[in-house]
Amino acid sequence: MSCACGHHHAPTACDDTGAPIALKRPMIALTGRLICADAAQMMTALAHLPDHTTLSRAEPGNLRFDLTQDEDPLIWQLTELFADADAFAAHQARSRDSAWGQASTEIKRDFTKTEAMPHLRPESTADHAAIHALTVAAFGQTDEADLVDALRRAGDLDLSLVASQGGTVLGHIALSPIDAPFPALGLAPLSVHPAMQHRGIGAALVTAAIAARPDHAIILLGDPAYYARFGFQPADLQSPYAGPYLQATGPGITKGAGITFAPAFASLG
Repeated sequence: MSCACGHHHAPTACDDTGAPIALKRPMIALTGRLICADAAQMMTALAHLPDHTTLSRAEPGNLRFDLTQDEDPLIWQLTELFADADAFAAHQARSRDSAWGQASTEIKRDFTKTEAMPHLRPESTADHAAIHALTVAAFGQTDEADLVDALRRAGDLDLSLVASQGGTVLGHIALSPIDAPFPALGLAPLSVHPAMQHRGIGAALVTAAIAARPDHAIILLGDPAYYARFGFQPADLQSPYAGPYLQATGPGITKGAGITFAPAFASLG
């Protein structure tokens, strides 16, 4: 099958079997079909869907927008995900007034709209590219995404969790080994899709990571005002990163001990 954006997409894992994250404002998911009545409508779809796809993916509240032409060339399969009902309403308003919306009024829409919640689960191989893209989007640069890739290549991803919905990765957290005189792991990076920040996904990832390694101290560099809620406190440890942003929680922390993060962190400077 060929995608309306002109590229072939590999199938995306849709594992939503992990623990759900309850959002006050659920996401909106759409699945279904565009059905052309004849070749003329198909040509209209072929002419307008590439731009429609590009513009839809550029919407700040869009999390996924895939349109794939079926084996029957008159039919397109659609999978869409929006941050909340307001984001979906904004998409509908933009689409209605767009060139695609004006040209496609006679093309049949057959889709199901549902409220959706993200789920927590370990990363899979199919998630690697999505985690990289998510981390770039969350930080606005490639350094943190490259760090995750380097930790994975070195076998230093002790824990890698994602928050996902229908195969769309919305959040990610990594724990990696720390050389210390007590069992310790470094938490970094924590990434959440820009459209889903301040919604509870980051908090759910941090809480799950701490719970997954109860016998380890978890050490990070971050905003004390944010991480204090999870039990993190300023850490009196010897490290190139020593200072008010070096924080720790968990058992066995030895005051004044020297610690060394995984070698991949050296690339961050």
